[in-house]
This record gives sequence, C-alpha cells and structure tokens, in this order.
Amino acid sequence: MIRKLLSFTLIALFFTSAFSQQKIQFGKCDDVPQRSEVSLQAIHIPMRDGVKIAADIILPKDLPAGKKLPTILLATRYWRAVEGAPAGNRFWIDHGYAVVSIDVRGTGASFGRWPYPWSADEIKDLGDTVKWIVGQPWSDGNVGSIGTSYTANTAEFATVSNHPAVKAVVPRFSDFDLYTDLTFPGGLFNEFLAREWGAVVASLDKNAKQGQPPRGVRPVDDDKDGSLLAAALRDHEHNPSVYEASKQITYRDDRPAGWGAEMKDFSAYNYRREIERSRVPIFAWASWLDAGTANGAIKRFLTFSNTQRLIIGAWSHGGGFHASQFLPSATPTDPNPQAQSQEAFCFLDQFLKGKPNGMNEKLMIYYTMGEERWKTTRVWPPAGSSMQRWYLSADNTLARSAPKTRTGADKHTIDFEATTGRQNRWYTQLGGDVIYGDRAEADRKLLTYTSAPIQEDMEITGHPVITMFVSSTAEDGAFIVYLEDVDEQGRVTYITEGQLRAIHRRVSTETPPYRMLEPHHSFKRKDSMPMRPGEVTRLTFGILPTSVLIKKGHRIRIAIAGADKDTFARTPSDKTPTISVERNLRYGSFIDLPVIRNRRAMYRRNEP
Repeated sequence: MIRKLLSFTLIALFFTSAFSQQKIQFGKCDDVPQRSEVSLQAIHIPMRDGVKIAADIILPKDLPAGKKLPTILLATRYWRAVEGAPAGNRFWIDHGYAVVSIDVRGTGASFGRWPYPWSADEIKDLGDTVKWIVGQPWSDGNVGSIGTSYTANTAEFATVSNHPAVKAVVPRFSDFDLYTDLTFPGGLFNEFLAREWGAVVASLDKNAKQGQPPRGVRPVDDDKDGSLLAAALRDHEHNPSVYEASKQITYRDDRPAGWGAEMKDFSAYNYRREIERSRVPIFAWASWLDAGTANGAIKRFLTFSNTQRLIIGAWSHGGGFHASQFLPSATPTDPNPQAQSQEAFCFLDQFLKGKPNGMNEKLMIYYTMGEERWKTTRVWPPAGSSMQRWYLSADNTLARSAPKTRTGADKHTIDFEATTGRQNRWYTQLGGDVIYGDRAEADRKLLTYTSAPIQEDMEITGHPVITMFVSSTAEDGAFIVYLEDVDEQGRVTYITEGQLRAIHRRVSTETPPYRMLEPHHSFKRKDSMPMRPGEVTRLTFGILPTSVLIKKGHRIRIAIAGADKDTFARTPSDKTPTISVERNLRYGSFIDLPVIRNRRAMYRRNEP
C-alpha cells in the first residue's frame, strides 16, 4: 500500500490537526447584502477561433458610470437559462459582484461541437471569456468561478489559462479523476450514469423544451427570428452520444470514436502543472456519499500546491440533502444551502475583494457520521490514524486474529439480482437523496463477514484497503466490497464501498498521477490481467474514504458482491461465476481499517 505519512512527531500532529469540540460556524463573515434591481443582457462572445459562445451578463441595474465590480464566471453544460426566465444568480449581485454565465461550446445557445466533457477547446474558451470580462468597463479586473457538478469542473478549469484576473475558484462536488471517481470506479462501467446522463444532455442539445410551461434555452437578444439558435443547434447535431462512446471504454487509455481523447485528457489531475502554476486558491466541496467526489477532493488536497480549503460532508450530490445513513432521511441539511452559499461567498470575498476572512490557509473540514460532528485538520490522514487489520474468518466472522488453519474458504455464486437500489451514491449524481435503508435483507444475496460486538467506540476515518485471495470460475468479474455497521437489533447500515474489476487487479509500480493512500491500479490496457479459472489470485484495492463512528456494542460487517444490477454493467456479461474467498494460514484475506486511536484523549488535547 502506498502511504507516506508526513514526518512530524505525534505531538506536532496533534497541534496541526485539530479535532475541535467547538461548533464549526459556516458562512460567518462581515457582510450586509444590498438588494438591488438587475439588468440582463444575453449576447454572443466570440472565441479565438470565431466560435460564438452564448452568455448572460447580469449587473446591478443603473450601475453608476465608472463603478467597477469583481465578476463571478459560471460555465454550464445544462443551459445557462431558459427562454423568458428572469435574471438568475441574484445572490452574487446582492453581494457586490457582476455575473457572467455561459453555455459551454456546443451546448445551449452556443455554437460549436461538444465532443466530450471539458474538451481542450472548452477549457480554452474559459480563458477567452475571462479576457473578454476584464475588457469590459464594469470589470475591476478580478474574476472568480464557482460551480456544482459539471460546472465545478469548469470552475477549476478556469485556472488553466493562468490569466492573472482569476483570483479564486470554488469547485463543488467535482470529478477530479473522471475514470475512477465516477464513470469506471474500480474499472466497473457505471452504465446507469452513462446511459441516463447521456440521454439528458442529448435532449438538451436538441433544445427539447423543459418544465411547465415547456421552455427551451434562452436565445441571445439579437436572435429576433430564432435563426442564430437554429444554426447553433445544427452544430450540436455533431455531438457524439455519451452512452455509445462510453460503451467503447474498458481501459483508462481507450479513445472512443468521436472523442479523440482518453478520459485522463479531461480530468482535473491532468492539468496539475497549469493549475499549480496559476497559484489560484481552491475551495472544494465533496461528500462521503456522493460517487467518488470525496476521494477525488482528498487527492487534490494531498497533491496540488495551491492554497486549498476543503469541506467533506454527508450530503447528496450538490449538498441539497443530509445523507448520513445513521440519521432519518428527512434530517435538515447541515449546513443548509444558504449557509453553503455564504461560506463560498466568504472565501471569494477574501481573494476578489481583499477582505481578510481567515480562509487563506490549507484546511480540511470534515464530518464524522454516526457521531454527527464536524472536525478540522490540516493534514490527511488526521492525527492518530493507524491501520487496524481485520481478517475474514470461519463461520462468516470478521476477527482481529489471523487464520491458523491450513484450509478454509467460502464459495459464493454471484447473484446478479443484488443491488444497492436507486437512491445510492451513484444515482444521486442525477439528483435526489442518498438512502440505502436497512441492508439486512439485501445482504442475504452477498457473502458477508461480521465481527463480534466491539467493546468501545471506534472511529474509522480515511481510506480502508481490502486484500482478498480469491479464485473464480470465470476469467473476469466484479468484486464489490461494502463496509457496514450492524447495530444491536440487527439493522445493517451502509457506510462505504470499493470495487475492482478482476482484469484490472495488477498493482502498478508506476508513479501515480496524484498522491493516493490506496493501492495504485493503472487501469491501462497494458496492465490487463485476466484471471485463470480455479487459480487463487490476490486482489487488493481501496475502499472509498469515509469518516464514521462505530458505536460500542455495534458490529462491523464486510459484504462482498459481484454485481450491483441497477448501477454497474454486468461483468462478465455471459457467465455466472462462482468465487471462492480464501481465509487460511497461507491465504489470509483481510481489510485494513484507518482507525483514529485515543479519540477522547485527542479531543481533550485539542480543545480551545
């Protein structure tokens, strides 16, 4: 396992990693918003190659001559606005900003072709738009960008041009590594997302009307007869199908027809040099329960030299729902959307307006589920973290002691009806809450290993790593591992998961493209390793990071599946494998859990 801890002493770590008992206050900075009328202008902005990008320019109405404002740049793939809608983004106008909102190339009312997300031309367009902004009489020369989901990535990519006007960005729930964090976690094809998201964007690109009453995308003001929008839509006809292209991908370095690019080419980590060179501060948001957004955000936090502030909560995608599985699904979001916006505003105000809001140092704020508490740290993993090994043992148990028998294995025929439902961490990417419910019945379709009741509270914070010795009747297959909590009444609560497609099992000796705390799998074609049926092989891979408190008297469960029918493509597509998980003296399968030791002592030591 790749893990280089910072060479501080334990005492130093206690003071650099604060587990604060005090309540964390979000969105607290000096500001009194000024409610004002707004003006809206919809125009085309020409890019370096002549392609016209549709933009809404939103300013305070009757802005005095000579008055200059910092600007928030918003760049979306989901229409900047619908026809006839009033000016949006009033929050930023009321807080003293101008807003420029654009349809990215090949979408909405913009011209051009959209070959795949965040193409090289789309990223260059962000720099061209910044140049246009600073040339306007109302611009004070300072630009920030914020976004959620797709627009989170465009916000981060606004730094790539290294234009000096870009002062700070706020990517919320972004995809740092599109292959591993969203579309092919562990090499498994997230077929649900590719199919459904692909259908959504294809509909938008045809200007299929939305809502009640049905409305299409907002045209620019000069498009009196609709001819400009019609011409833009003809350009969009050349946009390739997301789903059909995604089905051509097995390996990270595959290049689908119509794309001419690998998935790394439009992942944020691939632009590390440009983003670091910009020195633009980054305020990222993610969730333990939203696809792999937390995993990507932590990789950025560990790798990029930019000033970074990171919040990882227990939310649905976008932060609209509280998603801790230990609380009722109707629990109010913490912090609520208004406080989330205010927190982002405080950050941008510091760097675009020069207000000292104390947000200029590297800091991670994270939420521990089960304990339902916010904490802060300046290092990751947090102070006091160490790996605690638990072995898969006889009678479907999970034990601290290694197996002592020479033989021992558990056979399991894959049940392709197994599912985590349609409100899981992957489905939330298209909206909605994250609700797994009691997993007790679902686990009957899986191979499970459950510990005895633990004798004291245990905090698991970080990246678990699973190592299994397995054989299979097939050359390929999906190995999905769930980490779960079992309470005194037998209720099973989902915590997190990890997965690996068998052909990607080779642990790479290459230097990974970012710092990571789990085994590095390249997912490249050259490293493909089909299994030999009946032969025992080692699988070791990371579980998506989490922070959770397992309470005294509860049990820890590892559940192993070979399918999640509502989310991932069936692997293999034509066979029903039977797997054997070894648990003996020679082949001891185990999971390493990142446990925070001496929690209470650490809290006392770090109290303000």
